[in-house]
Amino acid sequence: MKKIIVINGPNMNLLGKREPEKYGTLTLDAICGEIAAKAEEWGAACEFFQSNSEGEIIGAVQNASDADGVILNAAAYTHYSIALRDAVAAIAAPVVEVHMSNVHAREDFRRNSVIAPVCKGSIAGFGAQSYILALYALLR
Repeated sequence: MKKIIVINGPNMNLLGKREPEKYGTLTLDAICGEIAAKAEEWGAACEFFQSNSEGEIIGAVQNASDADGVILNAAAYTHYSIALRDAVAAIAAPVVEVHMSNVHAREDFRRNSVIAPVCKGSIAGFGAQSYILALYALLR
């Protein structure tokens, strides 16, 4: 059975309450439940991690090296964390960058991702379904 690690960055714990017009009304727990159900249907297992701390997220990425894939929503760290970029580049597992909103249609600073160049791919703008699309990509 393939193992996929889903890592979420800062403020993702506020989903369901935080800017519902951009991120919807589902909580992070509900989204993780949908991902887990789809992973099981497709013959995989998921582990989930969320932190508001950059160092903890870097540790989670490093610990995911033996996984079959990583889904990473680095949130604000996407735009400036060279340390997180270096952690992604250092692991063997393929990483798919995920964003619920279309970051390319938002503020200028959100259009740049320092982690995208070291990821297998990026998916943005499909709300909670962005995670399912990333899962599909990793398993296919």
